[in-house]
Amino acid sequence: MQSRAISVPETSDMTARALWSMALGMVMMLVMALAAQARSAPDSFADLAAKISPSVVNITTSTTVAASTGPGPVVPEGSPFEDFFRDLVPDGNNSGPRPRRSQALGSGFVISEDGFIVTNNHVIEKADEILIEFFEGGELEATVVGTDPNTDIALLKVESDDPLPFVSFGDSDLMRVGDWVMAMGNPLGQGFSVSAGIVSARNRALSGTYDDYIQTDAAINRGNSGGPLFNMDGEVIGVNTAILSPNGGSIGIGFAMSAAVVTKVVDQLKEFGETRRGWLGVRIQDVDADMAEAMGLDQARGALVSDVPEGPAAEAGIEAGDVILSFDGHDVADTRELVRRVGDAEVGKSTRLVVMRDGKTMTLKVVLGRRETAENTPVPAVATPDDAPQTGELMGLTLSPLTAEMREQLELSDAIDGLVVTDVDGESEAYEKGLRAGDVITEAGQQKVESLDALEARVDEAKEAGRKSILLLVRRAGEPRFVALSLG
Repeated sequence: MQSRAISVPETSDMTARALWSMALGMVMMLVMALAAQARSAPDSFADLAAKISPSVVNITTSTTVAASTGPGPVVPEGSPFEDFFRDLVPDGNNSGPRPRRSQALGSGFVISEDGFIVTNNHVIEKADEILIEFFEGGELEATVVGTDPNTDIALLKVESDDPLPFVSFGDSDLMRVGDWVMAMGNPLGQGFSVSAGIVSARNRALSGTYDDYIQTDAAINRGNSGGPLFNMDGEVIGVNTAILSPNGGSIGIGFAMSAAVVTKVVDQLKEFGETRRGWLGVRIQDVDADMAEAMGLDQARGALVSDVPEGPAAEAGIEAGDVILSFDGHDVADTRELVRRVGDAEVGKSTRLVVMRDGKTMTLKVVLGRRETAENTPVPAVATPDDAPQTGELMGLTLSPLTAEMREQLELSDAIDGLVVTDVDGESEAYEKGLRAGDVITEAGQQKVESLDALEARVDEAKEAGRKSILLLVRRAGEPRFVALSLG
């Protein structure tokens, strides 16, 4: 790109020239100062630390732990150790097992002047007593308003005669990799310790369904759990929850649950004392490149429905084999995004979904249920027609009709029908993609198959349509998943 020269006005007036040069110099200095400010670290974090410290709290929990039922020490009468063990076991040799008190430390932060406090669920789980220690002195006992083990968030409440200093949540979605952050908490029981670092990564998932962690290299250790992660405006953009460490100490890989997740949880805990997440009622899996090609998708995207038990999705007409491409006006990239969007949606809300079925898109409306009510409900298998096909081999699979004896051996419901995999060629693509003896193929090309002839017909149809692979619905111990196998 050609640089553009800045021309100086043609004039003999030296004063005008001098003023022009001065103004140009000031502009250049301002640009350089702004660039330097964007690149460099803050001169100090002291002002920010002083501003937010009064809102951060130490948390001490006490829990009654059942004593061991094993035999205690038996001390002969007259032994020189008799007095020592009498102090240790007050009732002497006749004392039974006694419970003991266990303490744990954590962190938290105040989010309202009337005493609501956010921390991690694992900090206060099973605690009999929760004691809050404030930065400026004083202690108050806290009660649990509500907890959410799925995101490891808990909401506490203390009663105070005076308004408490508090902090607000910021927009964690605005945080970029490389932005400065500050963590504060009670690491290793040291109390009110500050550390600083940057955002190392975004949208990390550890093990939870609703995970959206901010990764940071700010020092986070045991005892920091439940403490806040601040942006440079003093807003909470995450709750420090976990570290990755081979030795239990900080190695610069810490994780804070994003404020985008925490705020929704806190609002529900404050209003209901529990979470109320939307529930669609489908089993889903990610779409890989082979599946996308087999179904005629332009790219691997969306969430593939592998099963539709009784529930909101079934009532809305969603079928196994549908690919959910959009939920409530938002494109669905993968199963993780769909689960989060459904979970964030209002229970009872009528929501539009765009699905692809048989190569065509269609819009369905579903009224969402509540996940917490439904998640312990047993999921029945999908029924398929009954038939008795012949045995044969195809795509590296040895297939057999599903007999009553096989049902009993595989502990399958009478509702499941299809072709049983009795053997898999160890050098085949089917083996590489995890198919094993005992799996049951119930669909091929998103159509039910009850015989080897039907499966071969689906394969021929896919080849005639120019497909390079075919999508199989496979059940193992009743659990469904889709697998795409090449037709070459």
